[in-house]
Amino acid sequence: MLKRISRTNRYIILGISLSMILVYFVPIWYIGLTAPQYQDGLSMHIWVSEITGGSEHDLRNINLLNHYVGMDEIHAESIPEFRYMPYVLGFMILGGLVAFLWPRMIMVYLGLINFVLTAIAGMYDFWHWLYGYGHNLDPTAPLQIADSFQPPLIACKELLNFTACSWPNVGTFILLIAAGALGYIVWKELHRNKEQQHAP
Repeated sequence: MLKRISRTNRYIILGISLSMILVYFVPIWYIGLTAPQYQDGLSMHIWVSEITGGSEHDLRNINLLNHYVGMDEIHAESIPEFRYMPYVLGFMILGGLVAFLWPRMIMVYLGLINFVLTAIAGMYDFWHWLYGYGHNLDPTAPLQIADSFQPPLIACKELLNFTACSWPNVGTFILLIAAGALGYIVWKELHRNKEQQHAP
C-alpha cells in the first residue's frame, strides 16, 4: 500500500488533478425539453455551483411551465448541494496534488474510492432531487395532473406532451476520464509489481 508509484504514473496523477480544475468552468449535466410548441427545445445546464438555461430565456420558460403544472421553480439558491459541491471537487483535486507530492499506492486507492463514493452519492442525490421535483406537485396549480411523474435520470422520457432528456455533460466526462486514469494506474502498478517479483 505504501509502495512508491512510477514517475510516469505520478505525472499522470498531476495531469488528472489539473484537468479536474476545468470542471469548475464547464457544465456537468444537460437536461433538454422538446414539444410541438417548443420545436427549438428548452434546455438547462447543471454546473458545479449553479444551474443555467441553454439560452437566455430557457430557464424562465421552464419555470413558467413548472408553475402551470405545479412543479417547483428551479433556482440555484434552492438546491443546497451547490453550496458544498465546489468544496468536494476541491478536496478531490487537492488529494491528487498530495498524491503527486507523496506518490504512494495508498493515495491512488483512496482517490479511486473517493471517485466511486462521490459518483454514487451524486447520482443518488440527483435522482432524489428529480423524484421530489416530479412528485411534490402543487395541488392548486392551473393544470392538475392525475399522476405524478419522474423526470429521467439518464435517457429520454415522455412527460405529458414533452420529451425530456437528461445526459452527462462535459464536466462529467472529464471526471469519468480522471477516474479511468486512476484505474489504469492501479492496473499498471499491479502489473509492474508482478514483473519485479518474477525478475531474476
